[in-house]
Amino acid sequence: MEAYAVIETGGKQYRVEKDTVLSVERLNEEAGRTIEFDQVLAVSDGSELTVGTPVVNGAKVIATVVENYRGEKVVAFKKKRRQGYRRKIGHRQELTKLKIESISA
Repeated sequence: MEAYAVIETGGKQYRVEKDTVLSVERLNEEAGRTIEFDQVLAVSDGSELTVGTPVVNGAKVIATVVENYRGEKVVAFKKKRRQGYRRKIGHRQELTKLKIESISA
């Protein structure tokens, strides 16, 4: 089994492994920059799992920013029948694509 970690960013938790590419909420970093996550909630070396209370001391995950982009448009549409009530609103989330370089505990 591969080594993995559970990190927290943008109010969400992500299970990551080395060389994983994932999209998270927008981070204020340019493409090509290296960032370090110290909010590591759990770390596994492949055989043993270490769970933090709430974070694992000394654990960190290093990632490289691949790109900043906007996600797909999500349309929220409300309607009440026979009332002439219709509301349509769209939203595109700002996202950052990350590539996980290393996990250390």
